[in-house]
Order: sequence, then structure tokens, then C-alpha cells
Amino acid sequence: MDNPLSRLAPQLFGEYPKQFLNLVNAVSIGPDQEKNEIKSLLWKAYEFGNRHHEGQKRRSGEAYFTHCVAVAQTLATWKMDTTTIIAGLLHDTIEDTDVSVRALRQEFGDDLANLVDGVTKIGGIKFSSRKEKQAGNFMKMLLSVAQDLRVIIIKFADRLHNMETIKHMSKIKQHRIAVETRDVYVPLAHRLGMSSVKSQLEDRVFRVLDPTGYKELDSKIKSSKRQREKFIKEIIGPVADELKIYDIIPHVYGRSKSYSSIYGKMMSRDKSFEEIYDLYAIRIIVEKIEQCYLALGIVHSLYKPIQERFKDFIANPKSNGYQSVHTTVVGRKGQLVEIQIRTTDMEETAEIGVAAHWVYKDGKSLGIDQKVKWLRELLDILQNESADPKEFMELLKIDLYNEEIFVFTPAGDLIQLPVGATPVDFAFQVHTQVGMHCMGAKINHSVVPLNTKLKNGDMVEIITSKSQMPSYGWQKFIVTTKARNQVNRYLK
Repeated sequence: MDNPLSRLAPQLFGEYPKQFLNLVNAVSIGPDQEKNEIKSLLWKAYEFGNRHHEGQKRRSGEAYFTHCVAVAQTLATWKMDTTTIIAGLLHDTIEDTDVSVRALRQEFGDDLANLVDGVTKIGGIKFSSRKEKQAGNFMKMLLSVAQDLRVIIIKFADRLHNMETIKHMSKIKQHRIAVETRDVYVPLAHRLGMSSVKSQLEDRVFRVLDPTGYKELDSKIKSSKRQREKFIKEIIGPVADELKIYDIIPHVYGRSKSYSSIYGKMMSRDKSFEEIYDLYAIRIIVEKIEQCYLALGIVHSLYKPIQERFKDFIANPKSNGYQSVHTTVVGRKGQLVEIQIRTTDMEETAEIGVAAHWVYKDGKSLGIDQKVKWLRELLDILQNESADPKEFMELLKIDLYNEEIFVFTPAGDLIQLPVGATPVDFAFQVHTQVGMHCMGAKINHSVVPLNTKLKNGDMVEIITSKSQMPSYGWQKFIVTTKARNQVNRYLK
């Protein structure tokens, strides 16, 4: 029997649970919101979830609801809106208890019920290692994401905690979940700009799939920690002193790169741990954009920069919204060190990507759209009935993993494309009709073949003709999802 007094227990009969108070303290309160109102909303959800999960245990022996609270806590640290945090608390109620979508709708409203329903549906998608099946499932996942991006953000928080506590599962299940995380969640986190989530997931996957390699690297990184901290202080001290002259007090920290990225470098370069120099990136966080460039000038006046390693993602942001200035310099003792300079807002975007762009309006959250333009383009393809799952997966790989280049139209507009893109890819990016009637191209005022690979900073001009249409030859060199889809559709 439901005890009505239990709902009022904290107010009447003592203290709120400690984990609940920790959650309340982590929540960001919007300008039009009252803290007590948010607290009572959260308590209603906490009590509802706790009651319905009562008696359920995790493999570790802990109460199952501790997982739901951990997911909500992560969402709160990402500054998500209250509805999303409550959805985190209740994300397993439909799947693991007798609660229905209808009951959630009545109790907490449509928005919350739709989020929990979305998370449940993604949870129901089983990824197999068979390419085609996986691709089809990926399509379903992206379609559900597109309806509300918060669904995937809740799923990331859920997956992070599951990967953290994975050791309590059987070895077979650990392996399956780790492979699924590596193949599906890691690339999606990368594409949504959630670099902190991406590197945490990668490290947890690495620990499951290669425990020996992980342990060896872990002990080497821990044993060199003091030396690393000393090195970072030596590099940063003079920079911070110079910035103080301009009344800029930066937040500076050095972070060891993720285990999986260090291990990947050791493997790809065939080098030992001791031979890898760029183990850490130093971050300089300031308040304003102009201070980023001032800090950059100071860094370059103190240390010799490596010209080809300089990248300005503030002037040319990545398509996932990432902004920062990257420079690699030579330290006093000849070591290479990467320095990333950005503002506080950019730092938030760099860590949690799209999740950083949630804004409050009338107490509700509004998603951002232009940051996920690539997702909308993929959806156009998904909704085309002739989409071939195998080909889709290949296109997705190209889109997810490639670095980007920035090229210009004759009018000076910036177009972002993957590395390896050609003038035909550029033409389709400008407009579908420009792509369809592309007859020739000029790069930096010189006529070039259509299969020429574009380079950063190229100025590209497309020559069109109404009589020109896509040819089979184009399929051999075009790389973007949009170009491939339009050309294939025309040629079929």
C-alpha cells in the first residue's frame, strides 16, 4: 500500500536523503525559477522513482535507484534543465518497473513522459556486430535523437555510469557493452562535441577490452604524475605572470590526455610511453575572446611555436560547435607541449558540447539547432526510402571520424568539409542544384579537375551548366553524405 505520509516525510519527519540534497545542490536554477519549487518537483520525482524501484538491486548489490540518482547527478553537472534531470531520475521506470508512459504523463506531464519513452526506446535497440543490422539500428537511434536531442544526452549519462560500474557484470556482457559503446556512443559523442564524455567512454572501453594495456599505462601515468605537474608549472608560470600585467587572471590547468588517446599514439607511432611527448594539453581559460589572442601572443613570445600545429577554431569553429585556439610550442628543455586557449563559455562547450547550449526560457529548455546541421542532413537521407543501410553506415563513418577543412566561396563565405573533399562535395554543400549542375571548378582562380582534393583555406569557384548532370565517375571521389546521397539518387 502506498503510504501518503511517506511523500511528506522529509518535510514533517526529518531530513531529506543525503544523495537527494547533493542532487538539489548540483542543479542550475534558471532566472525565472524558484529553488524551493525546483526542490519539491525533484523530490516528487525522487520519491516516485525510489518507490517504484524498491527492492531492485544492481549486480554490485547496491539499491538499483542509486544508478538513477547518479545519472540525474551527471545531467545536473552538465547544467541540463530540470525536466531532463527528472527524466534522468526516472529513465528506467518504464523499462524496469510497472510504470506506464500514461502514468508518467499524468504525474509529470508530456515533456517528461516523452523523454523517458525516448530513452526506453533507444535502450530497446540492440546493436549487433553485423554491419547492416547495426546500421539500421543506428538509423532508428538517430531518428529518435532528432525528435529531442535531450534523449541522447540522458542516454550518455546512463552509459557513462554503466561503464563505470561494468566490472560487476559477466565478462561476455562487459565485452558486448564495451564494443557497442566504442562503435556507437563514442563517435556520436564526438560529433555532438561532447569531448569529456567521449574521452571518459573511450577510457572505460579501453579498460574492458585491453585490461593489461590499461593497467600498464595507468601505473606509468601515475608514477610520472609529480614530474608532469612540475613540468606544467614551469611552462605556465611565466605565461600567468605576463597576463597579470594586463589584469587578466586566467584559470590554467594541465590535463593528461585520455588513456586511450595516449595508447593509440603509442601504437600508431610505434613508440614507448617515455617517447610520447604530447601526453598533456595545457588549457588557458580567460573571460573574453580578445584575451585569448593576447594570451596566444604571450605564449608565442615566451616559447617557440610549431607553425604547422597552430589551429584557430575560434575564427573557424568546428561543426560540432567547438571553439579554441590550439598551438604547440617547444618548452625550455625541448619538449613539445600543446596549449589550448579559450573562454569560459567555450570551455563548457568543449567539455559537454550540445549540452552546454541549453537555454532557459519560461522555465523550459530550448534545444539548439544549427550545431547539429549534420544530423538534420543525415535525417533527410534516412527519410529517403531508398537509403541503403550498408552505404549509410559507410557515409556515417566518413562523417563521424574525419577532421574538417575550411574553404571559401568567391564571396568569402566559409564552408566546412571533411578532409579529402572535392569541388563536387563543395558544390553540394553550397546548394543541391549547384552540385547537380557542376561542370567544372576553379581553386584559387585556377581551373582544376573535379576530383582534386581541397585544402584548408582554398577559395573554390564552381562552374555550372544546365545541361550538366551527375556522372558515375563522381561516385569514385565524392566523400560527403549529402553529395553521395544526391548523386546515388540521381543515378539509380
